[in-house]
Amino acid sequence: MPSSRSRARPRKPFGQPTRGKTAPNRLRKTDTFLALAFPDFVRHMPGLYVDLGYGAYPVTSVETLERLRRLNPALGLLGVEIDPQRVAEAQRFARDGLEFRLGGFNLPLQAGERAGLIRAFNVLRQYDEGAVRDALAALSASLTPGGLIIEGTCDPTGRLMTFNLFRKETALERSALVFAPSLRAGFAPRQLQAVLPKNFVHHAGPGGPIDQFFAAWHKHWQAARAHNRDLRQVFGQAARRLATHDGYAIDLRPTLLRRGFLILDKHWPHRP
Repeated sequence: MPSSRSRARPRKPFGQPTRGKTAPNRLRKTDTFLALAFPDFVRHMPGLYVDLGYGAYPVTSVETLERLRRLNPALGLLGVEIDPQRVAEAQRFARDGLEFRLGGFNLPLQAGERAGLIRAFNVLRQYDEGAVRDALAALSASLTPGGLIIEGTCDPTGRLMTFNLFRKETALERSALVFAPSLRAGFAPRQLQAVLPKNFVHHAGPGGPIDQFFAAWHKHWQAARAHNRDLRQVFGQAARRLATHDGYAIDLRPTLLRRGFLILDKHWPHRP
């Protein structure tokens, strides 16, 4: 642990408290996504994994550390909350490589620390779009070059999930939008409209490009379901038809499609 002299001077946290709701396995698919899509990045993460706004109970932070340490035994995770009581109650879960600190979008990093990956889930939907840009700019300031931000929304159980993927090179840039529904239960593509990230949720009106995308996905999903009961195969078939028939740029790696990840490039909802 750094000495008290090496600690950065505390700053007033930037942001607002969330409702704090959470549940075991709610964010499991973000861990699976990283392990499948970015295994080398996880193995050699260039800084801390920061779980921003982990909620009233730090179960998602604990689970993420345990899962991703299978790839990177040296991974360090920092849980950050703007509610002092939540931070105090999380301390009983702290251990080697797992800390909890009070902070906001201006992350409470100590001298010499950088964030390699920041997960901000179910955090930014409560803000205006202009405030979201400011929040991402603040997070980017703490992110190491090549680092990632996963920012998104899910329902209370994690069954329906969408998230933006940002990467910091010379500047922070959005590189993908990921749809990540659970394929273990019944699912229809349009259900994901309810959990679109803030930068898209208010732009999904009838006839627009987002609505057109979901209409196409629904059509291909229904066609595949008519001939197949295996939802993993249905998901893959519908994704491939979205790419080949409708021109959407989609990551068609079978490993990702089988696990229920529809990854669209930065141009979405428009076609490249």
